[in-house]
Amino acid sequence: MSSQSPSLSALMNILSHLIPPGFLRNRRGGTVKTPEEIAIMRQSSRIVATVLKELSDYVKPGMTTLDLDKYAEGRIRDMGATPSFKGYHGFPASLCTSINHEVVHGIPSRKKVIRGGDVLKIDTGAYFQGYHGDSCITLAIGEVSPDAAHLIDVAEKALYQGIAKVKAGAYLLDLAGAMQDHVEANGFKIVEEFTGHGVGRNLHEEPSVFNFRTYEIPNVKLRAGMTLAIEPIVNAGSKKTRVLGDRWTAVTVDNALSAQFEHTVLVTETGYEILTDRNLV
Repeated sequence: MSSQSPSLSALMNILSHLIPPGFLRNRRGGTVKTPEEIAIMRQSSRIVATVLKELSDYVKPGMTTLDLDKYAEGRIRDMGATPSFKGYHGFPASLCTSINHEVVHGIPSRKKVIRGGDVLKIDTGAYFQGYHGDSCITLAIGEVSPDAAHLIDVAEKALYQGIAKVKAGAYLLDLAGAMQDHVEANGFKIVEEFTGHGVGRNLHEEPSVFNFRTYEIPNVKLRAGMTLAIEPIVNAGSKKTRVLGDRWTAVTVDNALSAQFEHTVLVTETGYEILTDRNLV
């Protein structure tokens, strides 16, 4: 689940209400997990990866997004976890399901029927033994237009361009610049109103993992043991979004398509480990 990109002053105000005094100073922009915590996060992230892999095979035209949500919640609970998203700040579901011009945080509904040609974003999280995993995929439903297929491909490759920069000693701007450059070289736009985030005991932790070059958010130096939810969101048209009346679903202002991919990633001394890697389930 994406975190809304705040100004620096707004970010610090939010964090001051969520995190004990002195925590940010002591942690210097993000928590470093112990080996025991990382072992649990591998399990929570494996649950997320399993559910997303199963959903990619399960979804068919004619289903509703509520059908997907019911399946996902059942599978998360079957594996001994609870859905990270359900009830989070009042969010009513276990998945975010965003179709076509819906950017993020789409609410599953029996009224939203999935159709051939749709671009479907599925984002979910699992809370297991005190720790969260978080990941998102974008699926082409049936045969999509060449432009839609290209958008999905660019968004996925942008994620891996960012992940490739992860290692102890790197900075968030290294990741952000790699993702932004790939997206813009292909004629698309990075959404700036939502960002990735740290993840662990809390679904959203420090640092904000931005997907574009900015100096309004702290350019944190990465340390081994940090766990990040990296999630570029790519629009075919304007980078701007607006939130619908449900107060959750963000859509493109010009009704252009949007795609998103996300992984929970562990920072290591020499590189990274993708904890939500669907190829490992």
